[in-house]
Amino acid sequence: MSAESMDNIRPADRLREGDSPATPPPSAGAKRLGGVVGWVDDRLGPAKAVNYLMKKVFPDHWSFMLGEIAMYSMIICLLTGVFLTFWFVPSAGHVPYDGSYIPLQGVHMSEAYASSLNISFDVKGGLLIRQMHHWAALMFIVALSAHMLRVFFTGAFRKPREMNWIIGCILSLLALLEGFMGYSLPDDLLSGTGIRAAQGFMLSAPVIGSYLAYIFFGGDFPGEAIIPRLYGLHVLLLPALLIGLFTAHIVMVAVQKHTQYPGPGRTNDNVVGFPVMPVYAAKAGGFFFIVFGFTALLSALVQINAIWVYGPYDPSAVTAGSQPDWYMGFADGALRLLPGWLEFEAFGFTFSFNVSIGALMLIPVMYGIMAIYPFIEAWVTGDKREHHLLDRPRNQPTRTALGVAALTFYGALLFAAGNDIMAIKLHMSINDITYFFRAGVFILPIIAFWVTRRMCLSLQRADRNLVLHGRETGRVVRTADGKFFELHEPLDDYTRWPLVQQERQVPLELGSGVDAHGVADRSGRSSKRRARLSRFYFGQHVDPVTPEELAAAHHDGHAHEAIEAGEGSRAGHALRSTGTH
Repeated sequence: MSAESMDNIRPADRLREGDSPATPPPSAGAKRLGGVVGWVDDRLGPAKAVNYLMKKVFPDHWSFMLGEIAMYSMIICLLTGVFLTFWFVPSAGHVPYDGSYIPLQGVHMSEAYASSLNISFDVKGGLLIRQMHHWAALMFIVALSAHMLRVFFTGAFRKPREMNWIIGCILSLLALLEGFMGYSLPDDLLSGTGIRAAQGFMLSAPVIGSYLAYIFFGGDFPGEAIIPRLYGLHVLLLPALLIGLFTAHIVMVAVQKHTQYPGPGRTNDNVVGFPVMPVYAAKAGGFFFIVFGFTALLSALVQINAIWVYGPYDPSAVTAGSQPDWYMGFADGALRLLPGWLEFEAFGFTFSFNVSIGALMLIPVMYGIMAIYPFIEAWVTGDKREHHLLDRPRNQPTRTALGVAALTFYGALLFAAGNDIMAIKLHMSINDITYFFRAGVFILPIIAFWVTRRMCLSLQRADRNLVLHGRETGRVVRTADGKFFELHEPLDDYTRWPLVQQERQVPLELGSGVDAHGVADRSGRSSKRRARLSRFYFGQHVDPVTPEELAAAHHDGHAHEAIEAGEGSRAGHALRSTGTH
């Protein structure tokens, strides 16, 4: 401040030169809002929970958006579903059609099908909302499936998240049922064929099949009770279960530490990312509108489930090439591959295992195996620790190979559902295609498992070589004694860390088989099975680079070869703990 300006200030004012400026008092509206919030907090006490949630830190990685897409797609389904309930009539009562679609005028059809046509042609925006509902349902199942694959291949299902994995499996199963019931409601020829197939599946249940179908359909097929019952399940029971399980899933994610990918500064004891407010909330809100806009654009430009083309359901007619939505294709493929000799009579009953295995047993068995897998892996590996750092899939070759083998099995069943279309389009024998897929569901997963595990091990060796040698620069250098070699650039610490942070995998050792008193251990057989499975999991492995190996490689560029031959130590944990890598 200049001397001239200092002269214009009163002596008393100089005492307040360092004071911070006074903040204006809150507005009247802010005071009223604060009073309401305080009143609610005094009675319900949500301030602590909200404050905890707002400060919750979430890591920033694109793969975590898969779960968000599933959640946003479910919200879109709920919003569009509410719109559709205003005009949809869940009744099988027959009426003559008098709507805007001329080719079907005067045709007798169910009220459900007539109201679906009315939504498509006579309600403003009805066709767009109906297609948004269908596309969002498909996106929900796709995103949920991709999210579960991400969780599986990165090991995010391990302790303490086993219950969340089970909830995800139940959500996926309920999503299949919700989708099947949803596209069965319009009562067109395609969906009606699906309901007829579902009745056949119920009849194939041993002993109780006929009773089950009679109770569910309220009498003989098709009856008039099935559509109202499907409607109640579709709009009330299953959405309530989905919302409840999704809420439980989100709450458990908020209570537990969020998983994160390995990197410098990231450990099992912290989470590196952004808090919910204001960063993550802004990103999540913007991402919701992106998903909503993409769904609306897709629904406006790409037609799906054109029910007016199929016509109303007629039990005496079956559409050629009729197939369910893709997520039920694997069960349809299993039905086509099962041989007819699995149907036989015994004890006065007909056992149709050629239908019941694919239609009734396959889905519960698949989801049951998925649900218990975390406990199987924990038992085999003996790992009871908490895990908040994710695995790179290549660093768990056996788990990754098992996942790819399961996907191959699923894919073989899915493609088998189109064996008739393939036969027509490719001018091939449908029997030859069926025989190929019958063999493929057993042979292709084994091949996929072997190839995937070999690829993971090869990628681990490539990472190991990259850490020891560094990047190839393309520069050839001549030494003083006339030798030539390509110059390699060492990796920086941040790039090297994810390549060396994994733990060394060692199979469990088999015990002596006797206890401390020399008595044979009753769990001997179980221990042998566990040891064999552990060797199956970890028998083939590539150890991470140790500090000694890295120092030797950087010393003269050749000593690491002797270490790799077995002369060096294997202190893998020292590389991560000392930070000298």
